[in-house]
Amino acid sequence: MQNDSPFRIRDTAAQDIVVETGRGAHWKRWGLIGGAALVVLVALGWVVSGWMSGGRSFDASRVRIATVTRGDLVRDLAADGRVITANSPTLYAIAGGTVTLKVVAGDVVKQDQPLAVIDSPELRSKLAQEESTLAGMQAEASRATLDVSQARSDAGKLVDQGKIDRQAAARDVERYQRAFDAGALPQVDLAKAQDTLKKAEIELGHAQQDAALKQQAAQLEARNKQLLAQRQHAVVEELQRQVDALTMRAPFDGQVGQVQIAQGTNVAINAPILSVVDLSEFEVEIKVPESFARDLAIGVPAQLTTGSGQPYPGKISAVSPEVVSGEVTARVRFDGKQPPGLRQSQRMSARILLDTRKNVLKVERGPFVEQSGGRYAYVMDGSSAVRQPVQLGVSSLSETEVLSGLKEGDRVVVSGADQFGDAERVTIH
Repeated sequence: MQNDSPFRIRDTAAQDIVVETGRGAHWKRWGLIGGAALVVLVALGWVVSGWMSGGRSFDASRVRIATVTRGDLVRDLAADGRVITANSPTLYAIAGGTVTLKVVAGDVVKQDQPLAVIDSPELRSKLAQEESTLAGMQAEASRATLDVSQARSDAGKLVDQGKIDRQAAARDVERYQRAFDAGALPQVDLAKAQDTLKKAEIELGHAQQDAALKQQAAQLEARNKQLLAQRQHAVVEELQRQVDALTMRAPFDGQVGQVQIAQGTNVAINAPILSVVDLSEFEVEIKVPESFARDLAIGVPAQLTTGSGQPYPGKISAVSPEVVSGEVTARVRFDGKQPPGLRQSQRMSARILLDTRKNVLKVERGPFVEQSGGRYAYVMDGSSAVRQPVQLGVSSLSETEVLSGLKEGDRVVVSGADQFGDAERVTIH
């Protein structure tokens, strides 16, 4: 029966859903299940792949990777130092007295220019006394020289007298011999004349010996007096040197450094007075780690750099024999021209060139050298870093020698490997 009423009641036809039955619905359900399984397998494969390539993953921006190369390795070390004067002596008082200063700190001085004068009446008086003693000894030495001449003259007289006596005795023997041969003289008189000749010869020999001995004695006495005079002359020279040193002079062209006393101070012997700085010779004092101390030696080449970046050649001039706070103090001297306008205590950088290794495997130096004693390194294998044993050699400021465990072209994690712990393999992405 048709309902002609303007008000109609709706049925549920709009909410009905058509349900398919049969084989089509079955395959559609299995397709959804297969797709879900494929997604799970892909996710599982990604997880397994990540696990196989490394248990941990790190960002590539947190590590630094360097390539192993072959070439020359220059061993060097860098240190900051300060400029010091190579020659800066302090002048000390040679004797006690009142000091009169001729200069002030900072004055530029020339060699032998008077810097200070010490008034020492005691030293000057002692010099005058010793000079008087020297004059007396020199007079005695001169008298001893005259005695030698006098002894030589006296000895010559005795010898000459002996020669005359011998000659007279020889004539008597000749005359007696002729008379004896003619039968006019007995043999006794001839023998007596011969004895007189022998006596004259003996006396002549003794006179010659006495003359030589007296002359030697006089010469020895004169030599002793001369040696005493020479000794006293050395004493006077030393005192004169000390008196001259009372006027303290500049040992070289330079500048007055620190003045230790005030004007008119009465100082004791060996008291410091002032220092002089040689502005023509500077050195750079550096401190290097104790581990490099055995490689430092006098004459090792170096390179000094000023604040402007200008390099100057140098070499090690001194190395301290002791270690203080894990450091060794060394001095570097300019080898040739030094920078103009240097000042004491100015800062400079020094680069010490220890040696050069030719044609070696090397890699950029990094924290990995100190990690695990430098026995292991992480080598890149694709996107993975594999931990493998290595043997490293000497190191410079920027590079490290590779003895074994790596080959040319290998890529090594030189920084940031401390994040890996002891993992055998990690992923870097």
